[in-house]
Amino acid sequence: MPALLADLFPFLYVLCFLALLWQAFRIMSRGFKAASGPFERTPIDAASGGRGDRTGRLTIHPELLDADGQLTQEDLLTVRFSGDNEPTPFPGDPA
Repeated sequence: MPALLADLFPFLYVLCFLALLWQAFRIMSRGFKAASGPFERTPIDAASGGRGDRTGRLTIHPELLDADGQLTQEDLLTVRFSGDNEPTPFPGDPA
């Protein structure tokens, strides 16, 4: 029995290698085809009404809208994180 497995192992190894190689080329060909071809609508674009690329367009978050769908006029609470390039505030400094 071990001799049969020893004879069969190289065949199975080559068969699995070729199957994985074929899968890799199929997946890579899809990527090359997508990169070289014209832009097609994705399901996300179709769900958003087909507006296409939103690069450079203003996005209004739903949290900023009131019940009527208009931008809220209320004062909003904001949090500001200081960075390394800002001077260290002194105690009692209003800023």
